[in-house]
Amino acid sequence: MILETIAGNGYLLARILIAEANLDVAPSFKTEMTEVVDKGKKWIILDFKNVTYVDSSFLGALVSSLKYAIAKNEELVLVELHKDIHDLLKLIRMDKVFKIYKSEQDALQTLGI
Repeated sequence: MILETIAGNGYLLARILIAEANLDVAPSFKTEMTEVVDKGKKWIILDFKNVTYVDSSFLGALVSSLKYAIAKNEELVLVELHKDIHDLLKLIRMDKVFKIYKSEQDALQTLGI
């Protein structure tokens, strides 16, 4: 299991439980994210607090998850990114694709959830 989910009022928090988000876990992550999106919450907050490393295959699974969420009229936002991961997303301009917030509380407050 890669994700732990916690239902909130109008949103679902999905916490990534692994430290290394790489090719080994990307397919399982994508499957679990599909299940999360299928729960039908308007907002999905993906918590990266435990993640210290991501590779391109995991980023591909993340983008696939976003596309799936958009197709279901849901929003996927990222929180608690370590500085290195946040810098990587900025470098490859994925900060233009994903809404990124410091914390769950910051996301909730900014999005008005």
